[in-house]
Amino acid sequence: MALDVEIDRDVCMGSGNCVYAAPGVFELDSDSIASVVDPAGAPGERVIAAARRCPTGAISVRETGAEIA
Repeated sequence: MALDVEIDRDVCMGSGNCVYAAPGVFELDSDSIASVVDPAGAPGERVIAAARRCPTGAISVRETGAEIA
């Protein structure tokens, strides 16, 4: 499953939940804001779980144009 993963940097608070849930996909940058390193860096279900665990809802996950989380 190919996923498009985006983070709204204005909404992200840098909790790191996404990094914990899918470390191959997300990392915190030098501003302690999440960024996407490799959307295929973890199984799709882990990426979706990471998006759902985001306390601010800053992560969007889409597959072929349909929003998943």
